[in-house]
Order: sequence, then structure tokens, then C-alpha cells
Amino acid sequence: MNKSLFHTFLIFLVLMNTGIQSLVAQSKTVIDITKYGAKGDGKTLDTKAIQNAIDKAAKLGNGTKVLVPKNRQYLISTLVLKSNIEFHLEGNAQLLVSTKNDDYAVEGSIIANDAENLKISGTGNINGRALEFMTHYDTIKEIWMPMKWRPKLFILTKCKNLKIIDITIEKAPSWSLHMLGCENVLIDGIKIKNNLDVPNCDGIDPDHCRNVEIRNCKISCGDDAIVIKVTQQETDYGPSSNIWVHDCELETQDSGVKIGTETTQDICNVVFERCEIKTSCRGLTIQLRDEGNVHDILFKDINFMSRYHSNPWWGRGEAISLTAIPRNPETKIGKIYKVKIENVKGLAENSIRVNGTKESRISDIRFKNVAVTLNRWTKYPGNVFDNKPTKAYESIEKHDTPGISIRFTDDIVLENCSIRWGNNIPDYFTNAVQAVESTGIELINFKGESANPLKYKAIDISKL
Repeated sequence: MNKSLFHTFLIFLVLMNTGIQSLVAQSKTVIDITKYGAKGDGKTLDTKAIQNAIDKAAKLGNGTKVLVPKNRQYLISTLVLKSNIEFHLEGNAQLLVSTKNDDYAVEGSIIANDAENLKISGTGNINGRALEFMTHYDTIKEIWMPMKWRPKLFILTKCKNLKIIDITIEKAPSWSLHMLGCENVLIDGIKIKNNLDVPNCDGIDPDHCRNVEIRNCKISCGDDAIVIKVTQQETDYGPSSNIWVHDCELETQDSGVKIGTETTQDICNVVFERCEIKTSCRGLTIQLRDEGNVHDILFKDINFMSRYHSNPWWGRGEAISLTAIPRNPETKIGKIYKVKIENVKGLAENSIRVNGTKESRISDIRFKNVAVTLNRWTKYPGNVFDNKPTKAYESIEKHDTPGISIRFTDDIVLENCSIRWGNNIPDYFTNAVQAVESTGIELINFKGESANPLKYKAIDISKL
């Protein structure tokens, strides 16, 4: 993707969000949920009272504010947000989710369907009570084991002109913020504080979404922090495209910023930039496993740290991972192409991977000013690549650890890039660059030595 196209895309997003702000401008009308019977004692189920307030606000429309007053804790199950309102968590107001399955109408705590001009705001929080949905902590696997049922916190479906500002999500038992088929979305300044050892508690999941900006967010979660998907759905919600993620601080035991794994339709025109990934199992990730294509993607100005974790967690400390691997032997898989990775710096325990397969070669990949240091510091076994999820190939593949591993690719450029080695170098750390079954590899001002010069070349590029 050329620079002018990206600049046009970013200008479009700024204008789009300016339009959203005017559409959801605050109204003077305020509806206090306590006037509709909400107790806010943390024990009485306040769902019905809050829903009545939401329904009243929706009838008035014009940005009517549903006020959730501060200094109280409101026990909820499923709340259904509506068009043309602002749902505002004042001060330290807290929504506390019910742990009783029978209290819920659907699997989500806060949902919206076909809502337009909806704003969710305030400095209050929603508490997902994650550990109360777990059976026990597995000390060997180092992970909480979930019960059969646990709710997602937000499921926002086919919403247009959506704003989510400043709120805090904490202790999500499953996905935190799932947006499905939404358009014209601004997420600004939210905080997600999940348990790092609870599985599947993703941070932000735009799924089949278009024209989305995610900015100034601070996320800590066990699963992917910000992940763009196109999941398998009965309804055709369209591709994911025109998504801008920037100026976020992320901490996770999975991927920091990610595309996939679910890729049933195209994902394109995505920018991740100016993000700090404090810890992860993969820093930057594209996982293609289905029939969609992933193209015109930019990762820029990102710092990261990636490390091994215990066996149940996906990822094995890969610095950057672009993989196109069929989910199943019969899968018709799409392509990854036109990806740029610029001004990226990180510390990792495993390789930069650009890994296509004979079923799906990866092409037109540009690394520029990428500097990665590889070292080992955790206790977990190394010398592997993680290919999950797949039944067509080995899930966990025994493999040495070059600085950059290139397989089944065409047209890849490494410009002003460097690989360095730390002070704890195991025998399976090998070449600075290792390439097989690939064509069109170009190294421009590349800096990097072999991890073990007596055994391995610095650059090992095999012919097809």
C-alpha cells in the first residue's frame, strides 16, 4: 500500500470521527437510573430498573444521557443499549455482573443490536468477576480453568456511529469488548484490567467491522489485546477494513496487536502505530487460517517484548509472526500480501516468522527499520514454532530459532533491519536470516551475525 493511500485513509477516519461527535452530541436531558428504581447496593439485581431508564432515554433520543450515579455498585445481567443515547458511568460507578446464568437473556452483559449514534462514556467501570466463573487454577499449566458458561461483557452488533470513551473494563471472564458488523466506531481512552492468567479474555475485538479508530487505550489481559477478526457467522456482516489502532499501551499473555485467527472474509486497510507492547507471547501477529485474504496492512512505530509462556497459551515468544496455514486439510485458504512493518523495535525469545505454506504463499512483505534482539530468560522449553490452530500441520513444530525465519514467500524486502543476540544463547539459536522455499528476497543494509558463527552462517537462503 502506498503512503498517499494510507494518509487518505487516516484523514478519512479523522473526518469520520468528527462526524460521529456531532451526531452524538450531548443533550441536556438526563435520566438517572436511581429514579427508575436502581438500588446500587451490589446485591439487588438492578437490570430491570436500568433497562427501563434506557428504554425511556431511547424514546426521547437526541443523545439523552442515561446516568449511572457514582459511589454505588449496580448488579446487572443483560442490558440492551439503544440508538441515540449516551450511557454514562459517572465517577466511580460500577456495574457488577451477575454470576447466575438464569439472570441473562443472552451470553452478553451489555449488548446492542442495530443501534445508531450510541455513546458509552464515563470514568466508571464494569466488573466481570472473572475468577467466579473459573473452577480452579491449574498450577502446572499456569492458567485458570473456566466453567462451561461465562458471559462476554460487551457484544455490540451492527452498530453505526458508535463511541466508547474513557470507561474501565476489569476482570472479564471472556471477551471484553466484542464489536460485530459495526461501522464508524471511535474507541478512545478506555482501560481494560483483566487477569493475565484467565484464558480468552481478549481486550478489543473488531469483528467484520469497518471505519474504526482505537486510540489512547491501556489494556492488560490474558488473551489478545487488540485483535481484528472475521469470524464464521450465519449472517454476512462483510469484511473488516479501514481500521486505525494507535497510541495504545498493551500487556498480554497472547498477541499484542493481531489480525486473525478467524479470517473467513477479507481484512484490509489496517494501521497499527505508536503502540507499546509491554509483554506478550507474540508482538505483532497475522494469523491466516481461513478463506479470506489479508492485505494492505501497516505496523509502524511499535516497541514490544515477547516471551514464552506455559503450554496452554498460544504463541511461543515469536517477535513478529505472519503465518498462512490451513486450519484443516480441506480448508481453502486465502493469501497474505502487501504488508509493511516499519520502525519496530523489540526484545523476544523467538524468531521473526514469515511463514507461508505450499497451499498459501505469502508475498510483497516490506520490513524497514526493524531491530530485534533475541535472548532467552524464561524457564519454558524452546526450540519450537507455534502453528496453532491447524490440523493440516503440526500444532507445535520443533524448529531452530533464527533471527528471521522465511518460508514459502515471494518478494520480501529487509531494509535497514538488524538482528542482535543477547547474553543467554542456547544451541538452537542459529542464523540471523534463514529462508527456504522462497523467492525474491532482498536485503538492503541488513545487520546481523550468526548466533553461533562456528556452526551457522549469518545468512542462509536456500534455493527453491
